[in-house]
Amino acid sequence: MVEVLPDGSEQPISSQPMRSMTEEEIIAAAFTDPDAIPLTEEQLKTARRVPRVKTMRRALQLTQEEFAARYHIPLGTLRDWEQGRSKPDETAQAYLKAIAGNPEAVYQALRFTPQ
Repeated sequence: MVEVLPDGSEQPISSQPMRSMTEEEIIAAAFTDPDAIPLTEEQLKTARRVPRVKTMRRALQLTQEEFAARYHIPLGTLRDWEQGRSKPDETAQAYLKAIAGNPEAVYQALRFTPQ
C-alpha cells in the first residue's frame, strides 16, 4: 500500500499500526462510531438471523425456483425456511448439509435414473 502525497508522488505506508491500542481503547473507539457499536447479549439474542439455506442458495447463484427444482425441495417449503416461518427438520438439515458439502454431487445423484 502507498500513500499519495499532495504533489502526486507516492510513498509506502508502514506495515506497523499507526499506534497500538489496548483492548479497552478498541472497545471505547467502537462505541464512539455509530456504525460499529457492538451489540449487547440481549440484542444478539433477538437479532434476526439470515437462514443458512438462503446464504447457501445465494452462494450457488440460484434463484429460489432454481434451487427448489434442482434439489427437489417444494418451493413453498424453501420460502418458509428462508423467511423464518419454519425451520428444516433433522432430515432436511442433513440433506442441506449434504448440498452444502458437495452441491454438484447431490445434483448429479438426483439426476441419476437407474436403467
